[in-house]
Amino acid sequence: MEFRTDKEFAKEFDKNDPLSHTRELFHMPHTKSGSPYLYFAGHSLGVMPKKAKDYIGEELEDWAEFGVEGHFDARHPWLPYHENLTKMQAHIVGAKESEVVTMNTLTVNLHLMMVSFYRPSKTRYKILIENNTFPSDKYAVDSQAKFHGFDPSDTIVELCPRPGELTVDPEQVLETIDKLGDELALVMLGNCNYLSGQYFDIEAITKKAHEKGALAGFNLAHGAGNLKLDLHKHNVDFAVWCGYKYLNSGPGGLAAAFVHENHAAGDLPRFCGWWGHDKESRFKMGPDFKGIEGAQGWQLSNPPIFQLASLRSSLEIFYENTMDRIVEKGHQITNYMEYLFESKLADKAQVISPSGSRGSMLCLRFKNNPKKLLEVFKDENVICDFREPDILRMTPAPLYNTYSEVHKLVEIIEEHTS
Repeated sequence: MEFRTDKEFAKEFDKNDPLSHTRELFHMPHTKSGSPYLYFAGHSLGVMPKKAKDYIGEELEDWAEFGVEGHFDARHPWLPYHENLTKMQAHIVGAKESEVVTMNTLTVNLHLMMVSFYRPSKTRYKILIENNTFPSDKYAVDSQAKFHGFDPSDTIVELCPRPGELTVDPEQVLETIDKLGDELALVMLGNCNYLSGQYFDIEAITKKAHEKGALAGFNLAHGAGNLKLDLHKHNVDFAVWCGYKYLNSGPGGLAAAFVHENHAAGDLPRFCGWWGHDKESRFKMGPDFKGIEGAQGWQLSNPPIFQLASLRSSLEIFYENTMDRIVEKGHQITNYMEYLFESKLADKAQVISPSGSRGSMLCLRFKNNPKKLLEVFKDENVICDFREPDILRMTPAPLYNTYSEVHKLVEIIEEHTS
């Protein structure tokens, strides 16, 4: 694809965009005076689907009308409500329906998965992560190591870019797994790194981990709804993801988990709760846990209906428009953004998200103080975000951002960095 830098080119792309209609399905953020923002923070919090209010409103009405009987008599009965999302979640991550469940929040799910999949011995106990993983992941793996009586400084192995490089060489990941060998218990990577935008080859990493007798799990916080995923086919052992970034579930929205059918029998150690108990006997309130086969067996409590309703309003958009089409536009609009930065600002900013292995996010390092740009963005009604020490992150979300908005963003930055 050959791009151009003129504004008319962006307008042409918008006119021919097969996903142009989906923008109208969302509320686009605006100032108190009603001026629209240039919103490029979908990697942090996705915008609100217009149907979210209606879907939550229906549940409020049914709560008012039915009380506890809403579990059975609501328009979407609450007892099995989470199952309304299962097929759509499976579509998002490339899984069988039995392998996914919507529940809890991201780090809660990460801990629940590690209880089952991090089972260290005296000789096989190490966990491989990224060196700049999201802090919550680092806290989680450190605490799991301590819980099992290991020193995190010895247990947690961090992937670091080679000297002079900004991101991790894909071969380096596989070489590190080889090197750790029989000491490696678990690979636990963010499949799309939050700070660089780099994504890792899930299939190759999982295969290599299994060859060495280790398990492989992934945090898909920046992958679900952003990248084409095929967790079942690639034999990933487990994965977790949140719903409030690319999936637009709302602030603090519900997360989800994947457990491969290879582990469906329910014989793994786990922390148990009654919502994961066999559905046929759940309300007999027996003392002994009998887990549901598949990912639902990891549930703890009945999930919050309003949160499910909000997430359902977004997942329907993803399902109706397919991940193939969404990812295709995501790559194209992000490549366009990179082209404009390199054409207009190559001497001012460096794109650190690798072209061949990233999703719909660009992470940039500016030569001058990037924090100054944040003040400019306030005046120009631009929303993106800054991460220490010097990274600006910008996401052109394919469902609601336009090529013209990308062009305008780069124009603003060019004007204020000249």
